[in-house]
Amino acid sequence: MVKEKRLSGKEHLQKVFFTVLMAFAIVSFWRGVWGLMDLYLFPENLFLSFSLSVLIGIVLLYSTKNLVRNLI
Repeated sequence: MVKEKRLSGKEHLQKVFFTVLMAFAIVSFWRGVWGLMDLYLFPENLFLSFSLSVLIGIVLLYSTKNLVRNLI
């Protein structure tokens, strides 16, 4: 049987703080990416911009599938 390590109040608060900080960083990064794509990737043609975004995403996901398999 594995014994669980109990966290002190301070350690628990640190983990919560860093989790919230990382979530904020991830959301901020993606907000920036979306904003830049809205500005520079065919801003006058939303259909083309969205379609190309989907295509880029599919190509990136397909090309990195082996990397993802190794990470899981």
